[in-house]
Amino acid sequence: MTILRGFLLLFFPFVFLYSSSAIAFSNNVVDLGAKPDGKSDSTKAFETAWANACGSTRPTSIYVPPGRYYLRSLTFNGPCKNNAIFIRIDGTLVAPSDYRVIGNSAAWILFRRVDGVTISGGVFDGKGSGLWACKNSTRTCPSGATTIEISNSKNVVLSALTSLNSQMFHIVVNGCQNIKMKGLVVLASGNSPNTDGIHVQLSSDVTILNSKIGTGDDCISIGPGTSSLWIENIVCGPGHGISIGSLAKDLEEAGVQNVTIKKALFSRTQNGVRIKAWSRPSNGFVKSILFQHIVMDNVQNPIVIDQNYCPSHKDCPGQASGVKISGVTYQDIHGTSATQIAVKFDCSPTNPCSGIKMGDVKLSYKDQIAGATCSHVRGTATGRVEPSSCL
Repeated sequence: MTILRGFLLLFFPFVFLYSSSAIAFSNNVVDLGAKPDGKSDSTKAFETAWANACGSTRPTSIYVPPGRYYLRSLTFNGPCKNNAIFIRIDGTLVAPSDYRVIGNSAAWILFRRVDGVTISGGVFDGKGSGLWACKNSTRTCPSGATTIEISNSKNVVLSALTSLNSQMFHIVVNGCQNIKMKGLVVLASGNSPNTDGIHVQLSSDVTILNSKIGTGDDCISIGPGTSSLWIENIVCGPGHGISIGSLAKDLEEAGVQNVTIKKALFSRTQNGVRIKAWSRPSNGFVKSILFQHIVMDNVQNPIVIDQNYCPSHKDCPGQASGVKISGVTYQDIHGTSATQIAVKFDCSPTNPCSGIKMGDVKLSYKDQIAGATCSHVRGTATGRVEPSSCL
């Protein structure tokens, strides 16, 4: 708790202030027929609001007043006739309680081929607990819907919104450029399956700032084709940490490069900062990665490179991973490990990790210096590094 309090004081000195009166809202969903009672289907009113905004040749806005709005799957399609649509949400958007209604949809709320959209505020309640229970049983279940997906879009901002209890991933950024996310709160049970907080793939120039994420899977997952990603001021926990991967799902796979993760707190998570790849051939790569100014609070696996990733331990590929990992820096990482081995580099025997750098790392286990293991990795350690580097 002391570590958490100190981190918040140092890295979270922000308060979100906003006056909705400063914006003249031209599309109020209640005026268009939405009912803020959490029961009446308001999907049509939201579709109408989007059609009006997207069809406008001038910058425009959509307003969701306080209240609870029941919504089925929604797709906001572009391109639009303007590139300045502001969506202010002061209410809560509520998914169907029956997970089967949207469970076979890729996304509950999808923005596709849009340019210049800002979504500010609001709570997105995915009502995912029913599907989680199904998945944790022996029943046949739908895969589940992502709460918010931004697809093939550019110049999009998500600000000060809350995502609760998503069926699957909370937020997905796929095939996009210049996406900014700030001040997000993403929450689901620590045992909820596949509820990644934010997933980024095939995208460039993405920024994630000042956010609190706690889920049953990765707080942030970084997929193939991600470049120029900046993550800063993140509190992660519960969850599986921040992960690059899993990679090597396919032979032909885009690489991950130019990723910065700094000023993050991991509290009682399964992992801290992780790179994971299946042990099979792939032309993928990971390069130019910086993990900096990070605090670990009782994390099971604080620093991990795992090129033998196989979470089920069944039908594992059992080959050598083709993913080439190079130029990864770990700098100023401190705190406590929940296990004796705090640093684990398990790289590919045919494509050893190279250019791994560690500096000013201090991780302890039960008030003692933690341990480290290295396999097929080349790199350097400078300054104080505890556990002692095995590079």
